[in-house]
Amino acid sequence: MGDELFEKGAWKMGERVVTKQQAQTAIAQTMRRGRPLAQVKRPMLSIRVDPEVLEKLRASGKGWQTRLNAVLREAVEHGKV
Repeated sequence: MGDELFEKGAWKMGERVVTKQQAQTAIAQTMRRGRPLAQVKRPMLSIRVDPEVLEKLRASGKGWQTRLNAVLREAVEHGKV
């Protein structure tokens, strides 16, 4: 039982017959590694903050960058920035 059996067979997605390339593309997309793509791509930002500020932010746990973004967004929406 070698690779030749796979070449002779039909590739299916559900009940629909697809080409080998379509099947491999679908498999590659479902097996994408890493973090899911964001709906809104945020630009990268590099800022300097006091060491104590960064320490407290990081100490607040996972998601600190998202929480910081929410604080900054609120400041902008309320005209504080």
